[in-house]
Amino acid sequence: MYLPESRIDGRNRLIRQAELMAGRREARPTRRPYPKPKLHTALHFPLPMPSASLRLAVIGAGAAGLAAARELSREGHAPVVFERAAAVGGTWLYAPPATASDPLGAAATHSSLYASLRTNLPRETMGFLDFPFAAGAAGSEDPRRFPEHEEVLRYLDAFARRFDLLQLVRFETEVVSVRREDAGRWAVTSRKLGDKGSGEEEVYDAVVVCNGHYTVPRIAAIPGVNAWPGKQIHSHNYRVPEPFLDQVVIIIGASASAFDISRDIATTAKEVHIADRSAPVDTCEKQPGYSNLWLHSMIDRALEDGSVVFQDGSSIKADVIMHCTGYLYDFPFLGDDSTVTVDDNRVDPLYKHVFPPEVAPQLSFIGLPWKVIPFPLFELQSKWVAGVLAGRIGLPSKDEMMGDVKAFYSKLEARGWPKRYTHNFSNYQFEYDDWLAAQSGHPPVEEWRKQMYAVNAKNKKDRPELSRRVG
Repeated sequence: MYLPESRIDGRNRLIRQAELMAGRREARPTRRPYPKPKLHTALHFPLPMPSASLRLAVIGAGAAGLAAARELSREGHAPVVFERAAAVGGTWLYAPPATASDPLGAAATHSSLYASLRTNLPRETMGFLDFPFAAGAAGSEDPRRFPEHEEVLRYLDAFARRFDLLQLVRFETEVVSVRREDAGRWAVTSRKLGDKGSGEEEVYDAVVVCNGHYTVPRIAAIPGVNAWPGKQIHSHNYRVPEPFLDQVVIIIGASASAFDISRDIATTAKEVHIADRSAPVDTCEKQPGYSNLWLHSMIDRALEDGSVVFQDGSSIKADVIMHCTGYLYDFPFLGDDSTVTVDDNRVDPLYKHVFPPEVAPQLSFIGLPWKVIPFPLFELQSKWVAGVLAGRIGLPSKDEMMGDVKAFYSKLEARGWPKRYTHNFSNYQFEYDDWLAAQSGHPPVEEWRKQMYAVNAKNKKDRPELSRRVG
């Protein structure tokens, strides 16, 4: 069990560390999409009396599903958590490489973890707000500030056990469909993995979707690649570098997975070439500290002779193209009656990225934002959803929520952000977190956590090869 917050003497220490690392300079405030919080006191949707315990379906037992289950239980509800895997953890539950015939597909595993993965956020910032991710606590085996992925899984398992959440989970059970009933309730059909029947249908007062968004690969479009003779793979199906021994590998991407995997594969591959869409066209740079690792502009086309041509006209003959190009939101169990669609990775429409206005609050989504500190955000979203379902917290009218969604889209368009960045919170996650906290009557995210996150982001930008060698 991890130590309770009352026994962690870390607040002032972390603040001091963050201030020292940042030179006591704070980022200048900028205008963000989330205004000063406004509390809504009138509910516009029919709900049972606040004292009623609602029977709720939670889809997924990763970090988001566990946070939701705890907050819903705290409000007196009766959540049932559906989880395909045999344990909690979601994307943090490592699975060996699947023997899939389609290495570009989602294969047979939910997780996208590779064996060498370490967190790219300091562990202190990652923890839930009242359950610190503390090094040296009982159950902890990796005391580093940027620990291995197994340490995160141990933490989530400890969280589930500390708050008696395992008893709420139906393991090795998949949700087949979620269908809206006439009375505003939801018929959820589920079945045990391996069963070939139609499954069991049960009716719930509301559904909370927490199925994650790191499973269905997003693939880069490459002219001529269908006739190219090499192998393609998505990072979702990457685990270890040994299969790439003495091969020439091109990695498409510029995010954390592309950075990590390129360095991992460089230990065994003959050559590794990173194709970065944001790099200038004439980019061709050997990376510091490596004799076999280069950065290029994006791929222009692939040829039948095995060559891959970059935008500057240079080319190499490659054995493998690996797509470190992100993932697609996917809710295969939802039908049209959910009123939600996914277009170019925009889950639409969602009020504050959580509630579809037409069917709120009986359907909600936890964990869609990315470029965030995920666990605290999941917790605050869950507190908001649980409070709304309990009748303690109000929502605006359907029209007001739709108006808010449209206004948000207009702001994104004015900034020139593409639709697929709708849930990218890189510029305003703490504005959003604090808005959620205010709605739920919870204190804002701690300043030390915000400062440490900012310092870590600066370190990753200024010295990416060294940023995780601390602690």
